[in-house]
Amino acid sequence: MEPEVLLSAMYLKDENYIDSLNIHTDCVVINQCDREGCRKVLRDSANGKINVTYVETKDRGLSRSRNEAIRRASQDICILCDNDVEYVEDYDLTVRNAFSEHKDADIIVFFIKRPERDHPVFERARRMGYLSVLRIFSPEIAFRRDAVKDIEFNEMFGAGARYFMGEENLFLYECLKKHKKIVYVPKMIACVRDEESTWFKGYDKRFFISRGANYAAMSSIFSWALIIQFALRKRKLYAKNMGIAEAISEMARGRKEYRSVMRKKDNEDISCG
Repeated sequence: MEPEVLLSAMYLKDENYIDSLNIHTDCVVINQCDREGCRKVLRDSANGKINVTYVETKDRGLSRSRNEAIRRASQDICILCDNDVEYVEDYDLTVRNAFSEHKDADIIVFFIKRPERDHPVFERARRMGYLSVLRIFSPEIAFRRDAVKDIEFNEMFGAGARYFMGEENLFLYECLKKHKKIVYVPKMIACVRDEESTWFKGYDKRFFISRGANYAAMSSIFSWALIIQFALRKRKLYAKNMGIAEAISEMARGRKEYRSVMRKKDNEDISCG
């Protein structure tokens, strides 16, 4: 039960890039670039031969890339990956052991060290719910492939999409809505290189509009509560950019915009029917 890494990247030269991430298990690479093609390669790694499915596509959007990677995965356990993640030597053993220990878990969230977080979200293994999954980012997520075969990333969200953030939270929300068990295991499997983010440009209006849309997509009923809790809980982070009232206003704008887009889409679907 070796885990398979699902890497979403852009403009890679070739599949050799995975060596810099210390990937030594089977891997699916979705490389969004200006070419189209797919090849399967048997490569040498620190742990022996691994299978790499290398896909080049002109499609754009992180969530679209994630969905394509999941469709092409072949192993029972999968790990989401970004191109700035560097795995520890025994990541495969950590993931395998966690799924063996938590046999009823559909998704396991691990710890990835990054500049803004140098310690696990929780000190002990625990089940996750609707509030706790808000603190997770994509590469921390591993899952049983069969458990998520009917769940997709929302392609309106994520880098390269209309709303550039929150796709992993929406994915986990959908998993919870479909009664999937999510467990947090405070074991480190990788670290994030201290590089400039390709999507986060600060707490500006665009950020809050996307966050508001994200909350609206999570829950029509609780979106206002999510907006207000974020404005209060994160106020120290964005205080230099705007006040609480403006942050709430911009998130409300994103909420309204997303709901309008979805109503329009629903009406178009009805008229086509």
